[in-house]
Amino acid sequence: MCGIVGLHLRDPGLHPRLGVLLESMLRGVTSRGPDSAGVAVYGDTRRVPEGHAAVSVLLPPDAEVAIDGAVVTRAGDTTVIAAPTSPEELTAVVREAFPTSTVIGSGRDLTVYKGTGHPRDLAVTYDLAGARGWQGLAHTRMATESAVTPEGCHPFSVGPDQCLVHNGSFSNHASIRRELVRQGVEFDSENDSEVGARYVAARLAAGEDLEKALLGLRETFDGFYTLLVTSADGFAVVRDPIACKPAVIAETDAWVAMASEFRALAGLPGIDGARMYEPEPGRVYAWAR
Repeated sequence: MCGIVGLHLRDPGLHPRLGVLLESMLRGVTSRGPDSAGVAVYGDTRRVPEGHAAVSVLLPPDAEVAIDGAVVTRAGDTTVIAAPTSPEELTAVVREAFPTSTVIGSGRDLTVYKGTGHPRDLAVTYDLAGARGWQGLAHTRMATESAVTPEGCHPFSVGPDQCLVHNGSFSNHASIRRELVRQGVEFDSENDSEVGARYVAARLAAGEDLEKALLGLRETFDGFYTLLVTSADGFAVVRDPIACKPAVIAETDAWVAMASEFRALAGLPGIDGARMYEPEPGRVYAWAR
């Protein structure tokens, strides 16, 4: 059992409140995953300045970052390095400088934070309430398939400005992992959710949009799951064809939100007038920026 929340803001007037709203949502699902928590924030130019790329990374405890022109911030287990270059170039520099590190996110619009501990404490560590932007997600984890480590936390961000969070389990992830490895894909953890993230990233890299990539996942992966996937272009939700894992979506003219439980949505502005529904089994719901 894990908790998922996501918020896509249509109203730019709400962008300064993204972090406050997302933290409130996170608190609504802490009971579903007390082991660890991760968040992703899109569009906070204080974390990723204009013209910069950012890499979120789990570094060795004694690592010292010395990259020319880089802005470095630390938040618990996560270090965010921003520099005036491309995400690909910055990722390569970080991997070369710290070969034992784990890159947990990269992009021009995205910062990712992961750590173990109680989600409410981690929200403070990440300064989640201080985040601004147009989109964000969070995940609280109760581990069932792999160890409780920062590497095993969600979200899994394995493509530029992409994130995936997952409640459930994939029953055929091992065979799909083997096929992806044969194709040259490398993995950072034993988590079954990373297999889903790597699969979606490969489909997006091949030119598919979020909706088509998740339709492919639905046809390929077996198991029980609710997934929230985000990119620089938008926000998408899919449940398995039996819809075993809970999810609720709410929409207004100002925002779209998704959560594992309604109580995580209860504090959003205008919730009383929102259109609210449970996503149908197997259907992909997608919203573009």
